[in-house]
Amino acid sequence: MTELLTAAQMRAIEQAAIDSGAVTGLELMERAGRGVVEAIFEEWPEVQTGGHRAVVLCGPGNNGGDGFVVARLLQDAGWTVEVLLYGDADKLPPDARVNYERWAEMGEVTALSRDALLRSGANVAGGGILVVDALFGTGLARPLDQNLSQILAAAGATDHFAHARRVSIDIPSGLCSDSGRGLWDTEPMIGEGGLTVSFHRAKLGHHIGGFDHLIGTLKTVSIGLDDMPPPAEPIAPAALTDPCIDALAKGPVSHKYTHGHALILAGGPGRTGAARLAARGALRIGAGLVTIACPRNSFSEVAGQVSAIMCRGLDGPPGLRELLEDKRLNALCLGPGMGLGADTQALVMSALQSGRAVVLDADALMRFERNPQTLFDLLHDNSVITPHGGEFARLFPDIAEKLAAPATKGPAYSKLDATREAAARAGCIVVFKGPDTVIAAPDGHAAINSSAYERAAPWLATAGAGDVLAGFITGLLARGFAPMQAAETGAWLHTECARSFGPGLIAEDLPEELPKVFKALLANP
Repeated sequence: MTELLTAAQMRAIEQAAIDSGAVTGLELMERAGRGVVEAIFEEWPEVQTGGHRAVVLCGPGNNGGDGFVVARLLQDAGWTVEVLLYGDADKLPPDARVNYERWAEMGEVTALSRDALLRSGANVAGGGILVVDALFGTGLARPLDQNLSQILAAAGATDHFAHARRVSIDIPSGLCSDSGRGLWDTEPMIGEGGLTVSFHRAKLGHHIGGFDHLIGTLKTVSIGLDDMPPPAEPIAPAALTDPCIDALAKGPVSHKYTHGHALILAGGPGRTGAARLAARGALRIGAGLVTIACPRNSFSEVAGQVSAIMCRGLDGPPGLRELLEDKRLNALCLGPGMGLGADTQALVMSALQSGRAVVLDADALMRFERNPQTLFDLLHDNSVITPHGGEFARLFPDIAEKLAAPATKGPAYSKLDATREAAARAGCIVVFKGPDTVIAAPDGHAAINSSAYERAAPWLATAGAGDVLAGFITGLLARGFAPMQAAETGAWLHTECARSFGPGLIAEDLPEELPKVFKALLANP
């Protein structure tokens, strides 16, 4: 499990190490600067020799202090280095001031301005230059100064830095490290991508917020704090999703009923495809049996297109209650392609009242748009809802409004905060879908399935992918996974299937990619 830290948690870990006498703040700054330089050389091996140029933008805090260390180490390696300082050197924190003075013995410090920045870029226009962003790191708690934003944006819009490599220390300046949201009026970046170097652990803002295109390649380097325990928090820290490998493997002594029986409800004629996608996902992920229950007028449509998946005609809510007399049906999925008719609401209510594990997606959620509390009153701790952004806004309009409001200070309200609040209100697991899918339980436990960086899966933006995810989660519930565990593992496998298949992916491909993903995963646990 890879825990993601808030800015406050990171400060607490550093302070605990300093208070213990294990390290000084100055030593941590030196380690951070050295880690950045090593990450630069690892990312771009061709620049390890001298003769290259760097512009280091230092800010008024300890992030700027890290920048002074980087400047010194690059110059020691034979680079030509210019340092531009935003702020007053006399007001730098003590450790940053020490490193400012060390650099001042080696080179000049120029006040950061638009003209100074453009002169630095003009020196190598059309060539290679490294821009080190050491302006503001994880501790930024106020909007980026408008003047600074405009300086950086104006420079970035010119040809001076068209070929620049950009390195951000901690996080690109102006991003809130807890929420990944931009604290700016004008996006201030000089170019996109490049390299971001985080220390000790990645931060929440690296994996939520949708600015991974600015973060570029994310590298996390050690600064000698690995043995420090995480600080006690009233809410458990969030972590990246991690598959439950041992639970995915099937034992040698088992049969189909050992792995549960999933029931997927389908809609009327012409609307059964989504349920069939979900059912295929549930079967491929390991449910022992899968049945699609559909209105009788769509029975032939479903039965003619499935083989290993069984099909049953369904006479509305009474028919569902009759079906559920079979206690072997232990996990239900409702929503994909069901439509928004009155029966949908009644079927959802019957499913939840049965006490079975239930996954609600799409129409099963939207049927309660006018009165979400009716749904929340029925949801229980063995249920999972999987809204995308639009569905989330209809079920939780006030929470969505907070999330959509401009970020005016840090830590800003985040997608993680919103999902936790929604889970507490709904009383069940909430899977808030997107490239940064956040999964939260009512008690605040949360995980992030980040489809970014090396796990980027843009091909998941295709019709029906969400239906397959609902099926994955349902199949895992049928197999006996706890709801949070099923949601985390299902989301992780969903991304891995997309990555395994690659460009050209359509929803039908996702379940069929699972055998390849399982084989690789179980061979290299």
